[in-house]
Amino acid sequence: MDHTPGFLKMVEEAKSHVRQTDMAGYQRMLSAGEKPLLVDVREDNEWAAGHAAGAVHIGKGVIERDIERTVPDKNATLVLYCGGGYRSALAADAVGKMGYTNVISLDGGWRAYQESGLPVE
Repeated sequence: MDHTPGFLKMVEEAKSHVRQTDMAGYQRMLSAGEKPLLVDVREDNEWAAGHAAGAVHIGKGVIERDIERTVPDKNATLVLYCGGGYRSALAADAVGKMGYTNVISLDGGWRAYQESGLPVE
């Protein structure tokens, strides 16, 4: 996708504040027995077309409104993903500002997840 300079600037700023991992890092978390909550922040139509098995859907447009009801534990490990890792970085930054202490943005997002061979729904 061709992103605008203003959007990319916002994403880079957010990425400077949030933890990120790639698919290899996410798979290491799973192998180590960690059980992060995978949160899909894509649009409803993207979710409906396919998503990571076991993920919850809270779109980027409503995450600030809905995260506390869905995940009341602000110390829970959350791995947020979108299509490629940009929107998830913005959402992770917002959720972190709300007091969530262990939020991670999945670099590569849904595309990397699909390539990994992990289960999808």
